[in-house]
Amino acid sequence: MSTGSPLGDFLRARREGLKPQDVGLPEYGRRRVPGLRREEVAMLAGVSADYYIRLEQGRENSPSSQVLEAVAGALRLDEEAFDHLYRLCHAAERHRPDREQGEVGAQLQQLMDGWEHTPAFIIGPALDILAGNSVATALHMGFDRFDNLARMVFVDPAGREFYQEWERAAHSCVAELRAAYGYDPFSARIAEVVEELSEGSEEFVGLWGRHDVKAKSQEGKHLKHPQLGDLHIRFSAFTVNGAPHQQLVVYQAEPASPTATAFERLRAMATAPKYAGSGRL
Repeated sequence: MSTGSPLGDFLRARREGLKPQDVGLPEYGRRRVPGLRREEVAMLAGVSADYYIRLEQGRENSPSSQVLEAVAGALRLDEEAFDHLYRLCHAAERHRPDREQGEVGAQLQQLMDGWEHTPAFIIGPALDILAGNSVATALHMGFDRFDNLARMVFVDPAGREFYQEWERAAHSCVAELRAAYGYDPFSARIAEVVEELSEGSEEFVGLWGRHDVKAKSQEGKHLKHPQLGDLHIRFSAFTVNGAPHQQLVVYQAEPASPTATAFERLRAMATAPKYAGSGRL
């Protein structure tokens, strides 16, 4: 993780990721720091340099909404990144001891099991796979374990073959983990996942240090199954009512497409529903 504050780490990474020309400032000579200087961010935000330095060092714990909006504008944060900034500022006052991820409700498991043509699974904040239907298990049969999306992308050798747009999948995976981290920077499970992935993947370390933020939503994926070949899918992610720390992920194929035909074969290959249990790496 980091020895600094979650807020300070985020501000520093975003500041270092900008160039003077990105924010309309002239660039003269050689710069001794990557990205913008703290004083430049302070000027753009209309706050004193001392105040911004305290904010980045974690010594200013109660910035106003106006200050946060000004800093977000100076750092060119999009809406999701601004929401992440706001959550980090108020993380300490929201913090509660880690809750158990909890079991997936029986009704939800039954719902997924009834989708015989549709891979579906439940993930927790650290991208642990808490449950999956039989079609989802068959879809991911090439992996060593169907247990944690981040581990599968970065550590399992099957990840680079399965995710045909691997770099996109890697960026998305880290940005989703960052979004979850913003809701609970003190999560022991997220810290555990980040530590283990950092030890196993230099690419993860680089992406994690960028502090990009993006929640899982809806988009397409190009996958390659070890037996069925190329699959072009759409997916949606839904927050589970009564368990907001869980998300239901559903994969779909375009009707009458080669992927839809492959899903029929996938159904035939599927075994009884298999649940990931603890989801530990």
